Amino acid sequence: MKDFKNKIVTITGAGSGMGRAYAIEFGKLGSKLALTDWNEDNLLETKHMVQKLGAKEVFTKAFDVSIEEEVLKFADDVKSALGNTHIVINNAGIAGGGGPFIYGNSKDFRKVMNVNLFGVINGCKAFLPQIIENNEGAIVNVSSVASLIAAPGGVAYNTSKFAVRGFTETLMAEFHKSPISIHNVMPGKIKTAIADDLETDTYKKTLITPPEVVVHDVIRAIKKGKNNILSGHLANSINVLSKLPIKMRIKIL
Repeated sequence: MKDFKNKIVTITGAGSGMGRAYAIEFGKLGSKLALTDWNEDNLLETKHMVQKLGAKEVFTKAFDVSIEEEVLKFADDVKSALGNTHIVINNAGIAGGGGPFIYGNSKDFRKVMNVNLFGVINGCKAFLPQIIENNEGAIVNVSSVASLIAAPGGVAYNTSKFAVRGFTETLMAEFHKSPISIHNVMPGKIKTAIADDLETDTYKKTLITPPEVVVHDVIRAIKKGKNNILSGHLANSINVLSKLPIKMRIKIL
């Protein structure tokens, strides 16, 4: 897909961070926007921002993407309000479930998996029929550089992102002969608020890449049909690290 004007772009986690950046950039390109987030106040703030920048048609709905029925209903609502979606950005994600696995809380682990993995699966399940009906479009699933290396202390997040990458690469194989492109985004250290309450100040200082950088990389990748997208501070370095023998990699981590 080369042109995004009047194309319908659905974005999850659009209330802040990268999700908001996606909404702003696609809005500037003339896309019609379907936006969702669990935080309605933040979502409406994003809506007002993109409308001020000239976005003509913006549909919003607040809900939890981990609930399949809610996502399916959202897809129906988007179709009724705007038409069939052309591009889905499955961006919604949370941190949590950190610390050594043996001391972890299974409830926190499941919450991270439900949002980060099943939120992506639900988005694909709900919107792929619309994209297939269009016979053009793109699925963009946001994993992370955490899908490349398993740093200690982030077992729930790492597991969810490894799973998103595996799921997305399976879709790549299943749709490789179709006009629908499947993309796996692996952001590095991005300046968002996802881990504000969980990480140390030292760690937060590594989060230096503006979300807009990732969004521009994704838009270029959709135009070129590039499947895997590494973007942001340390992303390429972590990719190199992931190629090392496992024992060496663990020592470094």
